[in-house]
Amino acid sequence: MKDYYKTLGVEKTASKDDLKKAFYKLAHKYHPDKNKGNEEAAKKFKEASEAYSILSDDGKRAQYDRFGSAGPGGAGFNAGAGGFQGGFGGFNGGQGFGGFDFSQFTQGQGFGGNGQSFEFDIGDLFGDFFGGGGGRHRPRKGMNVTVDVQVSFKDSIFGFEKELSIGGRKEKIVVKIPAGIESGQGLRVAGKGEEGEAGPGDLIVRVWVEAHPTFRKEGLNLVMDLPVKLTTALTGGSIDIKALNPDIDGTIELKIPAGTSHGEILRIKGKGVPYETRGAFTGASHEKRGDLLFITHVEMPRKLSKNAQRLIDELKKEGI
Repeated sequence: MKDYYKTLGVEKTASKDDLKKAFYKLAHKYHPDKNKGNEEAAKKFKEASEAYSILSDDGKRAQYDRFGSAGPGGAGFNAGAGGFQGGFGGFNGGQGFGGFDFSQFTQGQGFGGNGQSFEFDIGDLFGDFFGGGGGRHRPRKGMNVTVDVQVSFKDSIFGFEKELSIGGRKEKIVVKIPAGIESGQGLRVAGKGEEGEAGPGDLIVRVWVEAHPTFRKEGLNLVMDLPVKLTTALTGGSIDIKALNPDIDGTIELKIPAGTSHGEILRIKGKGVPYETRGAFTGASHEKRGDLLFITHVEMPRKLSKNAQRLIDELKKEGI
């Protein structure tokens, strides 16, 4: 009996999104256009396509989970060439794979009926891999092109425009990096991939953010670990801090309240990560910012001078 979950490399509890990601990864790796003449790749592509066609449909998945790949009639999913109910005749009546409804398999639409579609033609898939005699040819879009871009932490927070040169092309492509982008996040630029019969594919820009020595991002907030002297923590004071982007925020004066403890969070509102909101009624866009958070780290002196020791002894007498 075939284990479709194992074929896709997912757990039985996998969500639809997990299934889609797993299938796309396998389809991209074993797609026949990328592995011409490779029978092993063709086999794996066939197995992944079959597994996803079942598991991506709620009804078929439920029956598979209950009866396995043999289906309720004992044939269906895993009956070899005969399991397709006498070849592909069963598809004319919307049935195949042992009584499971495949009526939503329409030409050129991929696996329909559940809002998902793939970049290969279903006629080609069954013609090439299931012995149907070759499906009709349909022009395909060009392959997507993926590039990796490294950006500074400051640029990732405030956003900027990046000019890219792809391969040996003369064309320069300007990509807008949005404020607050996460490391590893991808941006899609439509129509800037490789040329194909049905038009070009897309450009996928994966952004990798450099670490900052002082600041880090937590949601919409900027966070900094702040060293505080013991005397400042006890009596209070203020500290001047250079902002992440001095051109926008300049130098920030942070007030330390008297009696500040180790690990306290001090907040300055509106100096964090920029983001946009829209009015509920007008739809107008407004730019806002998260907060700037400082986590205090009270520094304890390793050595005390005689005078400092005397003063500490006086504090002990006061019960401090």
